[in-house]
Amino acid sequence: MDVNVSRGEKTLLASVLLSAPGPLVLGLALFLGSSTTQIADFVRRTVEFIATFISWRIFRSTVDLPETDEIRIQLEQRVDLYVGIAMLISGAAMSFLAISGFINLSEKGNMIPALIIAVLGVTSNGILAVNYSISYAKTMNTVLKAQKDLYFTKTMVDACVSIALIAVILLSGNARHIADFAGGIVVALVLFLNGIKLLRSRVSTK
Repeated sequence: MDVNVSRGEKTLLASVLLSAPGPLVLGLALFLGSSTTQIADFVRRTVEFIATFISWRIFRSTVDLPETDEIRIQLEQRVDLYVGIAMLISGAAMSFLAISGFINLSEKGNMIPALIIAVLGVTSNGILAVNYSISYAKTMNTVLKAQKDLYFTKTMVDACVSIALIAVILLSGNARHIADFAGGIVVALVLFLNGIKLLRSRVSTK
């Protein structure tokens, strides 16, 4: 296997392994706190983990096929679709939960576990995004491009989530609820815009 292709596969596997604990930890953290941003972040990470796992499986099953192979082309084209849809679903979930959480005000509880996950996400996703960029530049593999876009988006989203959770932790009263609502809406917009961008790029390459 080519060195650059091997690097791409290792980056994908690292993405799967690093993404897997997020939904589990945040799911357990929901028993301690119920911030809108925290719940929506759990939904987002779960959907994105599924998209990353599918991308990894497609990459493994097509990497040894010729670039002109019809099966490889069809499967690789589906990756953009899966990742784009994952972003849109995450954005829709974030929007719904942000609005419902703002209408039905409740105590937020302990959000420190979610904040720790988000801060770690900024670092790990940022590193993976750079690795995907390097691998894609050298291989021009469609799967790696989709993951590059996803992980740059994940880095931005984690930064937004971190800022929102810090604000919710530090503030009180109406300001706290507004910060929680704003965090959910900002993250939803980032996901929507990048999901639409990815789907449009897929249509333009047909």
